[in-house]
Amino acid sequence: MEARRASEEGGTAANSEMKAAARVTWAGMLLDAFLGLIKCVAGTLFHSQALVADGIHSFSDVASDFLVLGVMRAARQGPDQSHPYGHQRFETMGTLVLGSVLIAVGAALAWENAQRLLEPAAVVLPEWPVLAAAAISILGKEWIYHYTRRVGVAIRSDLILANAWHSRTDALSSVVVLLATIGAMLGYVWLDVLAAVAIAGLVGYIGWRFTWASVKELVDTALTPEITEAMARRACETDGVRNVHELRSRRMGGDVLVDIHLLVDPKISVSEGHQIGMRVVRRLKEEFGQIRDITFHIDAEDDEEGTPTSTNLPTRDEVWALLKQDHELPEGTRLRLHYLGNHVHVELFIQGPADTGRTQRIRALLADRRWLGSLRLWHPED
Repeated sequence: MEARRASEEGGTAANSEMKAAARVTWAGMLLDAFLGLIKCVAGTLFHSQALVADGIHSFSDVASDFLVLGVMRAARQGPDQSHPYGHQRFETMGTLVLGSVLIAVGAALAWENAQRLLEPAAVVLPEWPVLAAAAISILGKEWIYHYTRRVGVAIRSDLILANAWHSRTDALSSVVVLLATIGAMLGYVWLDVLAAVAIAGLVGYIGWRFTWASVKELVDTALTPEITEAMARRACETDGVRNVHELRSRRMGGDVLVDIHLLVDPKISVSEGHQIGMRVVRRLKEEFGQIRDITFHIDAEDDEEGTPTSTNLPTRDEVWALLKQDHELPEGTRLRLHYLGNHVHVELFIQGPADTGRTQRIRALLADRRWLGSLRLWHPED
């Protein structure tokens, strides 16, 4: 029941996030189409090739918005048989593509304006409506940037955040047009190129930052050492945990996946060890909100230090077969094995009172076994 309720709550949250992402992306798409139309028309009528290019840039944003919608729909699907951890890596791939687009836009802006500097040509001076169109574009794109960024932070989506910065690049390119127009009207054409190159560098830097972050995620780069150490400290503070090692983490979209080894008392039961692990999971998820899934391994000893664990130790069936050479073991006798220090420590719980002869025979059966660490015989009915 609890698992089903958690699944339903997770599905509701995912649907809510998808709706918020779709809503802000559709708003940006309509704004991009509107601004692209205004800039292309105004640039053509009032002699501004820069504004026409900026309008084409806005129409390219419409295509990127379609990309965001498709990727978000794929990324927000729940786990299935082929993708048991979910589909968040689709979002990572989308962020990688969008970051690459930003790098390309920055490079194109820099190249275009450098060409204008090196090959000046006589042009008809732009008119004041170009300034109005650029100003409208700046205000509109700044508004959609802040709206999109707020949604991206709320749903922890790098893709939506990247799209927000993509919107801001359109605003910055409109700033270039504004400066270019003012500069041309005043006779200082070089101001246009100077501003354009500076903004192109900023656009490229933003694209590189998102692209590199996506690449690190795709190659399973761990969380920062500071966060990893904080997780280890919290796990060690849990009752029953003696130490923590092999704490590994990786990102998947806005979520974090963690693997952790917990060192516990070697004499506790399997169920108690599992309960300790579940307490660690609950504590880490409460204190580190981005963690989606934790896989824990209960260790009876620190296998990072000392000699490697032997694979030649006898199994439970093999130990039982050896002990049953004594045919007088009472019904209900139980066996407990502890694999520690490359030895097997045997505990035998024998029903009924102690029998000195039987005890001696059992000890003789195991006496020459090199794998034996210790042997303890218990008689619960004594």
